[in-house]
Amino acid sequence: MTSRPELKVDDEGGFIKFFKSLPDNGEDTVRIFDRGDFYTAHGDSASFIARTIYKTTSVLRQLGKHDSTGLPSVTMSTTVFRNFLREALFRLGKRIEVWENTGRTNWKITKQASPGNLQDIEEELGGQFDAAPIILAVKVSAKASEARNVGVCFADASVRELGVSEFLDNDLYSNFESLLIQLGVKECLIQVDKSEKDVEMAKLKAIVDNCGIAISERPGTDFGTKDIDQDLARLLKDEKAAGTLPQTDLKLAMGSAAALIKYLGALHNPSNFGQYQLYQHDLSQFMKLDASALKALNLMPGPRDGAKTMSVYGLLNHCKTPVGSRLLAQWLKQPLMSKTEIEKRQQLVEAFVEDTELRQTMQESHLRSIPDLYRLAKRFQRKLATLEDVVRAWQVVIALPGFIGTLEGVMDEQYRDPLDEAYTSKLREYSESLDKLAEMVETTVDLAAAENHDYIIKPEFDEGLRIIRKKLDKLRHELDQEHRAASLDLSQEMDKKLFLENHKVHGWCMRLTRNEASCIRNNKKYQECSTQKNGVYFTTQKLQSIRREFDQLSENYNRTQKSLVNEVVSVAASYCPVIELLAGVLAHMDVIVSFAHSSVHAPTSYVRPKMHPRGEGDTILKEARHPCMEMQDDIQFITNDVTLRRGGLSLITGANMGGKSTYIRQIGVIALMAQIGCFVPCSEAELTIFDCILARVGASDSQLKGVSTFMAEMLETANILKSATSESLIIIDELGRGTSTYDGFGLAWAISEHIIKEIGCFSMFATHFHELTALVDQYSQVQNLHVVAHIDDNGKGKREVTLLYKVEEGVCDQSFGIHVAELVRFPEKVVSMAKRKADELEDFTSKHDGHAIQYGKEDVEVGSAMLKDVLVKWKEACDGKDFSRQEMVSRLRELVKGDEKLLANPFFQSVKGL
Repeated sequence: MTSRPELKVDDEGGFIKFFKSLPDNGEDTVRIFDRGDFYTAHGDSASFIARTIYKTTSVLRQLGKHDSTGLPSVTMSTTVFRNFLREALFRLGKRIEVWENTGRTNWKITKQASPGNLQDIEEELGGQFDAAPIILAVKVSAKASEARNVGVCFADASVRELGVSEFLDNDLYSNFESLLIQLGVKECLIQVDKSEKDVEMAKLKAIVDNCGIAISERPGTDFGTKDIDQDLARLLKDEKAAGTLPQTDLKLAMGSAAALIKYLGALHNPSNFGQYQLYQHDLSQFMKLDASALKALNLMPGPRDGAKTMSVYGLLNHCKTPVGSRLLAQWLKQPLMSKTEIEKRQQLVEAFVEDTELRQTMQESHLRSIPDLYRLAKRFQRKLATLEDVVRAWQVVIALPGFIGTLEGVMDEQYRDPLDEAYTSKLREYSESLDKLAEMVETTVDLAAAENHDYIIKPEFDEGLRIIRKKLDKLRHELDQEHRAASLDLSQEMDKKLFLENHKVHGWCMRLTRNEASCIRNNKKYQECSTQKNGVYFTTQKLQSIRREFDQLSENYNRTQKSLVNEVVSVAASYCPVIELLAGVLAHMDVIVSFAHSSVHAPTSYVRPKMHPRGEGDTILKEARHPCMEMQDDIQFITNDVTLRRGGLSLITGANMGGKSTYIRQIGVIALMAQIGCFVPCSEAELTIFDCILARVGASDSQLKGVSTFMAEMLETANILKSATSESLIIIDELGRGTSTYDGFGLAWAISEHIIKEIGCFSMFATHFHELTALVDQYSQVQNLHVVAHIDDNGKGKREVTLLYKVEEGVCDQSFGIHVAELVRFPEKVVSMAKRKADELEDFTSKHDGHAIQYGKEDVEVGSAMLKDVLVKWKEACDGKDFSRQEMVSRLRELVKGDEKLLANPFFQSVKGL
């Protein structure tokens, strides 16, 4: 952590008065004040920053002399401020306001940011976000019936597009949840009104919150559609068409669009006018995933994930470009539903799998050099671009022939056409469109100077520039001479031990490696500037004088070239649409090459799965593996075959820690990988196309939100039962654990039966309710499987259990929970007691649940009356006598033995057995 700046504020009293007059901004918003070379925060915002970034409140300083009127404050350097932005926006879902001083205590907000709106602070973040910051507004129309109409509008503020969608949903808003996940939404605008919709809004908020998305509450007036037609007319590319677009008929979506446009302030920036596109998002073109499936399949990295390979995203992300990594995150949440589109991607992956040289050349030589093109285009659009950005765009343009040449060199005929359609022909087209840009840059920009990170217009381009350049070259020669003189004087080899550099703080100066720096100590001729990791920076009087003149001339050069630079930048900006199209093609290639890399470099290579047409075929996997699990250290993964028949329910029983959860989750991961077009971890695979993966795994306790484990489980299961169709894949791991055994079993049986009879989809059910396996007697669709465990009785009364992680047909009638307790070294007494109690309970249930003793209602009534008589006699016999406990029990036994009718009663026999 860099050292904290000192708290220096002009007119403390005036600022404190101003700050305390500001309205309350709510706990989700953090106010930051830009002080030029450092930042400050005050009041609650200061305390929040102290806790989250500095991890201690000792950094707080009091602004103002007296504690009673003072203001707790904290300072941040630029580096700390940028770290704070990332933490607050990406992890904590906060809103940020940055205030700047426009006069004596006259402050105003100059930048605002939230998790879904990063436009104002993109420069500070340096483009470091792993997924597009999608922001979405939602409006619902809840009818009295169960169906709800939902309208949404969403945007990635860095790309000028508005997406809209309107659809019917159930009372649990399952489709809305799927949409949030498909789009990777970071922030959601929700209408707040005191009305009958409050219950619906509470449901929406719960879903948004469960998906880890920041919520922004907006007044109902923001969702009005009165001005939406004219607003869209100003923003959209084809102004005339705004009112006639079919999307404008979606009234709820248009209400959401109105709220989103207002929130983003899109109409405040004239550069947005005529630049936006409007498109309709079809929810059904992608597989649906809910928040539970996202967690169960470990799609995205979690906050506690150590190794990169613990998530599917981390495992598959070998992308070399930022746009590629963001596209991969999007694809993982949007698995395809079209067999044709899936096979197109598979064919491209296969091309890079089979041709090692093609794959490696693309990764190491070409893609590695591509910057974040979307971010580059955005800088041009927002008129923030510099000559350096123009040079970056040029570097991409001159790299394109390398891509094209490599692709044209592919010899295998079966891959040439798919590669040509997806990449080569598009790259040729864009390369030709960008030729003029390259030509302009090569004519006007000094590319030799650009190699030294000096971005200037060529001096030949202007007489004034030529004269200044001549003087600068002369000074540069003098700098080299001084470098040479110092090298001889200090006996240090030029450019190996002694370097001449243009430092961003000290300007032109020399640098010695730290080991050699002793030669300038106590030498008055050389003055040290600073010591850094890479060495000691120093200067001489002559060097300082040349540097001052050089800096002054450079400033003159920049002033003279300013209008020329503006012209070059504005011409380059006109190529933005082509640069964005190019970004899309290179991102696509980056992800496909990344899939191929992952497939080849897995411990055992992945294979191309055969896809059945939608609604047809079964899922059959040979030697399936969990792609993340097999990558963990010290794991020798045991493969298993999988057969999922249409409408079939597989029940998996067996030992705790025996691999049931891994087995059912890996099927979900493999299905998802196949539908994004990737190869899969099997030796052979054929899969049907699933319309959604619905998961209920693990006890995701939500006590902090006031929801018990069991309630969370029931909510997730209700969602599954309402959302699943005959083409879905349901994965349920341990259902009914948060309530009594009998209630849990009853629910598990009823849910299984409902899935078999009413839904008829592919489902996997891991359970410890061994009684559930009796479903196979009633339904032929049920398949019983179990994880194998080897039990070795060593003759000393202690069982050795070896878990084999192999899944075989049939039922396992033991759970080995006590074995797990032994593994984690429970005290022996506790283990012994557990075994004894388990045996007692097993004995009890076998006698009573097994109906070993049968009796009817009459037996119960007669038996109860006779037993009551005996107990009354026993009480009379013992009353007033000083009997010991043993004598009292003995007397009761005598009374019972003497009553033959009672002994013969079936009900009494069952009670006696207890």
